[in-house]
Amino acid sequence: MIDNERLSVYLNSIEKDNTDLLNSIEKEAIESYVPIIRKDMQYFLRTLLSMNKPTNILEVGTAIGFSAILMGTYTDDNCKITTIENYEKRIPIARENFKRANMQERITLLEGDAKDVLKSIDDTFDFVFMDAAKGQYIAFWPDIRRLTKAGSVIVTDNVLQDGDILESHFIVDRRNRTIHKRIREYLYELCQDEKYDTTILPVGDGIALTVVR
Repeated sequence: MIDNERLSVYLNSIEKDNTDLLNSIEKEAIESYVPIIRKDMQYFLRTLLSMNKPTNILEVGTAIGFSAILMGTYTDDNCKITTIENYEKRIPIARENFKRANMQERITLLEGDAKDVLKSIDDTFDFVFMDAAKGQYIAFWPDIRRLTKAGSVIVTDNVLQDGDILESHFIVDRRNRTIHKRIREYLYELCQDEKYDTTILPVGDGIALTVVR
């Protein structure tokens, strides 16, 4: 039986490091207890972006801008990124980080609840990264469908709920049951809709990788 934690540590140790700026922002996030994408997801995104070469990215969940900057770092200069954040205290930090990365012209930060902001967007994206409140993914989905096209790639982070997704609704802690139910509904939608091809990868806390047919 493979020890997944030991394997993850080993694989992370042999990956190429991020830029100094990304390392600094990651350190600041850890010190401030701001959740950002795990190392496994960072390396996965870097490779996927190199393969996909998107020109118009939508991110749902900015936090302090780490993942937006990472995506900007590993895409061409002509790639535009639109990112959405609702937590007021993190927005100015994200904007400052975009300036530190000299990406303020490439990254557009939209403020507000993603359920409302998504409805106001009239654009088409070839790459979508979802890393927001897990229980809201199913609510975002109708607009994500509207904003993507054939060939678009959708990456959803944290879909395995630290393994709880495998458990019965009654075994999961009561406070997590609503999230558990909604994530299962979301994954069912992704996997059963014939317009999409989806695979669930046990990377980090689980990644749903979806391609629009």
